[in-house]
Amino acid sequence: MLLDVLNFAGIAVFAASGAMVGVRKDFDMWGIITVGVLTGVGGGVLRDVLLGITPPTSVQGYGNALTAAIASLLVFGFHPAFTKLRRSILVLDAFGMGLFAASSASLAVEVGVSSFAAATVGLLTAIGGGVLRDVISNEVPLLLQPADLYAVPALLGATVVALGLHHTSLPQWVWLVVGSILATGLRLLGLKFKWRLPTARR
Repeated sequence: MLLDVLNFAGIAVFAASGAMVGVRKDFDMWGIITVGVLTGVGGGVLRDVLLGITPPTSVQGYGNALTAAIASLLVFGFHPAFTKLRRSILVLDAFGMGLFAASSASLAVEVGVSSFAAATVGLLTAIGGGVLRDVISNEVPLLLQPADLYAVPALLGATVVALGLHHTSLPQWVWLVVGSILATGLRLLGLKFKWRLPTARR
C-alpha cells in the first residue's frame, strides 16, 4: 500500500516537472498534458517493455496516466505557484527518482534477470521520463548536460538493490529502503553542494 502511494506521488512529481517544461515552451493545454503524462509514466512503460510485461502497467490500468494528467492540469492552471515551489519539486523529484530506481530494480530481480540487467532497468526507469520530456520539448536531454548528479545516484541505488537481492538473504523491503535512501540522498547532496561530474578539457 505504501509503495503504491509513493509510486503515485513519484508519477505526479515527474508529470509536474514535464508540464512545467510545457508551460515554459508555450505549449497549449493538450501539449502540456501530453508532455506531463509522458514524463510521469514514460520510465515505467520503458521498464515494463524491457521486462516483457505486456501491456505495460500504465496502459493496462488508468491510475498512473490519470495521476499524471491531473498533476499536469494543476500545473496548467496554477503554474505561477509551481514556479515558486521549484525547489520543493526538485526535492520531491529526488525522492521519486530514488523510489523508481530501487523499486524497478527489485521488480527486475523478481522477473529473473541478472544483477546487471536489473540495475540497468532501475536506471532507465528513473531517467526515462525525463529523456522523453526533453526530446519532445526539443532540448538536449538533461541526462547529457553538465548538470546536477541524477543518473549516477539512480544507477547506484538500483545497483545496490540488484546486488543485495541477488547475493543476500535479507528481505526485499530492506534493499528497497537502502537503495531508495542512497539514490535520493546522493541526489539531494548533489543539489545542495552543486556536485558535478567532470567535463572534457578543451
